[in-house]
Amino acid sequence: MFIPSAKSKFSLISVCLIAIVLFFWVDNSRVFVKERFFDQKYEAAVLMQEAEKIIKEYRLAQGVIIDEVNDPNSTALIGEKNTVITTDRGNLTAKLTSLNPNYAGVIVDMFKQAKVKKGDKVAVSCTGSFPGINLAVMSAARVLNLDLIMISSVGASMFGATDTTFTCLDIESLLNEKEIFPYKSVAASLGGGRDLGRSLSIYGREMIEKAIRRNNVQLIHEKSLEKNIQKKMEIFENEAGKEDIKLYVNIGGGLSSLGSTINGRLVTPGFHRYLYLKNLPIKGTMFLFAENGVPIIHLLDILDVAEDYELPIAPEPLPKPGTGRVFEDERYNMTIAAIALVIMIILIAVVIFFDHKESQLKEDEINL
Repeated sequence: MFIPSAKSKFSLISVCLIAIVLFFWVDNSRVFVKERFFDQKYEAAVLMQEAEKIIKEYRLAQGVIIDEVNDPNSTALIGEKNTVITTDRGNLTAKLTSLNPNYAGVIVDMFKQAKVKKGDKVAVSCTGSFPGINLAVMSAARVLNLDLIMISSVGASMFGATDTTFTCLDIESLLNEKEIFPYKSVAASLGGGRDLGRSLSIYGREMIEKAIRRNNVQLIHEKSLEKNIQKKMEIFENEAGKEDIKLYVNIGGGLSSLGSTINGRLVTPGFHRYLYLKNLPIKGTMFLFAENGVPIIHLLDILDVAEDYELPIAPEPLPKPGTGRVFEDERYNMTIAAIALVIMIILIAVVIFFDHKESQLKEDEINL
């Protein structure tokens, strides 16, 4: 039986210490590497930041008082909890997270997954619930020179665009006038229950219709949800003309887009080349486009998307454009890692060689 000598123990300890040094060398070699399409992602984030700045300045000029408790970053994009056009419960944390300008970089990444190109037609279903995501989509689209066909449902969940004088359509008009975005909704519905404003008061529905007229947008108000869905499909197709719609983007939980609240929860957030859900009682525009082979971007669970891309949740203050994993990824320096591995292999081989040689010499001495 071979008993390690003092020399052998010293060799093992030395190798162990060198291994620790090499570990720290490799660990400290980590560098930030720019992700693909960094420049376009960054440009989109800067554009979204500029859009938010213009909205804030406009609202302050109107004399609007910002609720710094619910809107700690003073964006003026967090609406009141309950107004006459509030359609549903809303998650304040999700609304705050959606205002991160780097969300526009996430949308660029999804557009790149969809492989849309300059001038492609993209159908977008917007709601008043997530004005921040509306801005992110428009920012990404402008940077990539996409042609958006937007239809909105104006009603908003809690903390969304719930101000009757500054709905999601008013936000679009403002940014269009300021030449930030060339996009505006071509039509709009009331939103809320059945996409017909159910659960809203008569006054609330009147305020939404007034906002639609004020912004010179076509009103969609058929007799049922199913007919609203059909009407929106017709408008999308008419606006596209002879060109194919290359991508469909759903923002929020609009029933005309999803068909039902449950339908929206059955689809994971993010980009989908195909949707395989069948036998749905009511298919909204998102599922009808998917049936026609059009890829989908589903933006309902905003917090899940943020976690997938490692964006901060409800950040204070808002991060600067270009920060986060969607822009840069931390990676090890593979050259240093390879050198460290070679050094360790050589050291282990040397220790084994000399220990084996020493063992052979001792056996020879014993045999003599």
